[in-house]
Amino acid sequence: MIEEEKMSENNVRNFLTRKQGRKRMDAADVLSYVYLFLGVVLMFGPVLWVVMSSFKTQSALVEFPPKFLPYAQETIEVEGYEEPLPLFEVTLEDGTVRTLAQVRRVGLEAQLIDPENPDELIRVPIDAREEVRTFRLAWNNYLEPLERFNFLTYLKNSVIVTTVATIITLIVNSMAAFALSKYKFRGRTAIFIIIISTLLIPISVILVPVFLVITSIGWNNNLWGVIIPGAATPTGVFLLRQYMLTLPDELIDAARIDGASEFRIYWQIILPLAAPALAVLAIFSVMWRWNDFLWPLIVLGRSEVFTLQVGLNSFQGDLQIQWHFVLAMTVLTLLPITLVFAFLQRYITTGIASTGLK
Repeated sequence: MIEEEKMSENNVRNFLTRKQGRKRMDAADVLSYVYLFLGVVLMFGPVLWVVMSSFKTQSALVEFPPKFLPYAQETIEVEGYEEPLPLFEVTLEDGTVRTLAQVRRVGLEAQLIDPENPDELIRVPIDAREEVRTFRLAWNNYLEPLERFNFLTYLKNSVIVTTVATIITLIVNSMAAFALSKYKFRGRTAIFIIIISTLLIPISVILVPVFLVITSIGWNNNLWGVIIPGAATPTGVFLLRQYMLTLPDELIDAARIDGASEFRIYWQIILPLAAPALAVLAIFSVMWRWNDFLWPLIVLGRSEVFTLQVGLNSFQGDLQIQWHFVLAMTVLTLLPITLVFAFLQRYITTGIASTGLK
């Protein structure tokens, strides 16, 4: 086992450090590594910035110039004062630098005291002081919203919507793809073109008609009103049809000779063979449904049926947005989708690459 791990590490190291057949790096190697490094920064830099910003206080988020790491001002409790006082490095008139606690600020003047001698009040210009800051993670950004915010309820609703919608999407799209790829009938190509052409229709065009249908059925403020409208997707039909075209028709003919029904052929032969494409569609469906905001916002009006994305909107007020809470909850909502992608990402290359073969 240890030897296998060492071989794996050596393979990864050799892959990352390989060159253009020479001992020294040439221009192509340098350009390749620079290109890959820039790609990593562009793709993961914003995500890492969001994660670090979720640990900053509200005041640290709006400071300029912004800092990557979460720093917070040091405070100290002084006898005679109810609240902790912020600490500053103060340059006095004689050039000495002292660490003082600020009591108040009056215009361009700051009034400070020495924590060891709080009876003496020292007045200095505000330009003569500098905050004492240390690296500190603001865990309250995560803990406080979980107390005020029905996170578990919203998480449950999002999991239900994502799971049920993904299962329905896989079943409906795979059935349509099976019929369009393995059955020969008049108008098959025309039907496929019509399905694909619906990608050209903006979602804003169909919002009102779909909402009227959902209202007439009585699915307002109901999770089914979020799940059902997007169950069949043209992207899923296209992806699965192109993959199923690569499956040999001889397998289906042999199953029919053995007396298998059409549903049994679909369920026990086509679906297992199309597993890579189904995994890719599952990843796409999970991302679509988990991150969906506009349609749930329109359909869901009661907080007990909110999904996470709609629930995050509650931190936005008319005059102020609590960005530190929004960022912290955003990071939490990213975790499930990241785990799903990590477990199923190996199927993406196989599934997408195979959809273009015939």
